[in-house]
Amino acid sequence: MPERPQALFAMTPENLPLVFPPQVLARLRESVDIDPALVAQDFSAPGVADVLARAEILVTGWGCPRLDAAVLDAAPKLRAVLHSAGSVKGLATPELWRRGIAVSSAAVANAVPVAEYTLAMILLAGKGVFDARDRLRTERAFPGWGLVPGIGNHGRRVGVIGASRIGRKVIELLRPFDLVPTLTDPYVDEAGAAALGVPLLPLDDLLRTSDVVTVHAPETPETRHLIGPRELSLMPDGAVLINTARGGLLDHDALIAELRTGRLSAILDVTDPEPLPAESPLYDLPNAFITPHLAGSQGNEVARLGLAVVAEAERVGAGQALAHGIAPSELERMA
Repeated sequence: MPERPQALFAMTPENLPLVFPPQVLARLRESVDIDPALVAQDFSAPGVADVLARAEILVTGWGCPRLDAAVLDAAPKLRAVLHSAGSVKGLATPELWRRGIAVSSAAVANAVPVAEYTLAMILLAGKGVFDARDRLRTERAFPGWGLVPGIGNHGRRVGVIGASRIGRKVIELLRPFDLVPTLTDPYVDEAGAAALGVPLLPLDDLLRTSDVVTVHAPETPETRHLIGPRELSLMPDGAVLINTARGGLLDHDALIAELRTGRLSAILDVTDPEPLPAESPLYDLPNAFITPHLAGSQGNEVARLGLAVVAEAERVGAGQALAHGIAPSELERMA
């Protein structure tokens, strides 16, 4: 049996047993030589430096220190960084790619619960569930049987902003339903949209023609306040805006002003700032549904991230290319 490559955990120690519960950890240790009792938060800490010097693989996660030149100088054998979370922007530096170190992320695994949350919110919003629940809670009386005009998911138009991993997963999950998705993304051409099975529209046209708009773009200097007062004004009366990406993609002052008119509704799992200040009107506006950044992996979903890392570690051990490797050119387009 070939010798297992030396590996080192680098993350917040409290998260390790959640991301790598016993069965997942056992499978990881079949592929790599790693000590779950040694978790680096400081690469110069006693005991860490010796292992780092021998490590071929870093298994990173939330809380991993930044991997700058000094850290990499202390890890001369390092050949792969396997990140057990989504974005690597907090830890990755260009020095990794300059040294030929492969980097992968569990973003594809984390996309699953975010897309599931988004699908659930699209369907619930289409049925008018949030307004109906609030009315029932206030009036304490069942309105009686009868058809409710203006709700339903048959033919409802869903505009997806961003063909990110999550945006693509949302499009995939929408297929079994009688919904009509469209896409806007400056990095996708007509052929790419056709491969996803959706029409490609300019942002303004998507906003004008969507009953539900769901945001899955990265926050960059160019996309800051991507949805502002002009964009909100384009959305049709009764439309719903969903954001599970980054709070800064929406101009919250403009959104609050629009919500106060009652013309639109918003479902926000992310806000700007995060968390919202206690005095934010978004807590009390009846057409704003706020959740505390929980669309991503939570509870038993977190182990899916660990399994994604295990699969990548197995590929490294077998001399295969990473399935979810990240190129430096992708960073500017990633969350």
